Amino acid sequence: MIADPTAVFVYLAVLLGAIFWLSGLPRLQPLFKVAPAIIYAYFLPALSTSLGITPDSSVAYDWLVRYLLPVSLMLLMVTVDVRAVMRLGGKALVMMLAGSLGIIVGGPVALALFGAFLPGDTWMGMAALSGSWIGGAPNMVAIKESVGTPDSLMGPIIVVDTLVAYSWMGVLLFLGSFQKRFDAWVGADTNDVEALDASLAADESRRRPVEVRDLATIVGLGFVGAALAIWAGRQLPQLGDPTIISHTTWTVVLVTTLGLALSFTPVRRLERVGASRFGYLALYLMLTAIGAQANLRKVLEVPLYLVAGAVWLAIHILVLFVAARLLRAPLFFVATGSMANVGGVVSAPVVASVYRQALAPVGVLMGVSGYLIGIYGGLLCAWLLSKVAAGFGFIS
Repeated sequence: MIADPTAVFVYLAVLLGAIFWLSGLPRLQPLFKVAPAIIYAYFLPALSTSLGITPDSSVAYDWLVRYLLPVSLMLLMVTVDVRAVMRLGGKALVMMLAGSLGIIVGGPVALALFGAFLPGDTWMGMAALSGSWIGGAPNMVAIKESVGTPDSLMGPIIVVDTLVAYSWMGVLLFLGSFQKRFDAWVGADTNDVEALDASLAADESRRRPVEVRDLATIVGLGFVGAALAIWAGRQLPQLGDPTIISHTTWTVVLVTTLGLALSFTPVRRLERVGASRFGYLALYLMLTAIGAQANLRKVLEVPLYLVAGAVWLAIHILVLFVAARLLRAPLFFVATGSMANVGGVVSAPVVASVYRQALAPVGVLMGVSGYLIGIYGGLLCAWLLSKVAAGFGFIS
């Protein structure tokens, strides 16, 4: 077993580097199309712990989660082009919000149906999953830390997230060949998609090579913003019984809000040198620490998690298709809006590129829009889950 905290950190860093290096090899592209690199960043550390290579608890994990979460959120939020997201058009944003509504409502319904047969702290695991399904992995970790989800629950939650969400992603990829039929059925107008494609092409041309000065500024901004949010979060009171607004919750909300405020200033120009990529690096390294603390065998003990997750996602899908029918939204917005919620910025571009190859950046922007509401929507879902758990007596 690797016990020394420095050695644990090095092992996780090397493992993450190997995952992304292998993902760039042409021969392995089919493998990483089935399961993106971020999935291996979850599971390989968990497998390492299961095999006794790494411990299930370490101060290295604590540090990575405590500091790299706000760093990653700071850098992701400060690079958001809110104006570009708004240019997606009303239908795209409504479909995004409809998908989020399906997740917020579906979670408490699924808990009410299956909570009596699941462990008493299941609501906290589902709260973390709601974060993942409204914006992706950063929000999952943020909500997990906010409500204090036990690490023992993250194993089955990650399995549900992977199996259920990526099974749905496979269905959406398959439906790509039927989008013309769907669009004709709802009478969809695709002009907004084509107009946005032209504007995104202009934005991409502004990138420039990164310099040491840029790197120093990005790292400094990320850690200063994170440190300020952590300090301020500790000064604010915890709220709720069970606790919903913890010190960590305040930290997450503060760093998200600060990053968004700075995105309207010249600071956002750091994206021209790829500031968001450093945010993702911090995120993925932190996720290896989350994975290393997860016990994947838990899902074998409670397979009903998978059933509850499938019912939850089915409600999300139902809300989306009803909204598409009412708004006459194209299947492109349905699929990308769904993945922007359920898969986040990692998966939404993949689905978007299958429907319209040139518009993968639309998936990125819709995934980013999930970040904008993911923390707040996830906290709302967590609050509803806690009320259902308390009302039905599901809290142990």
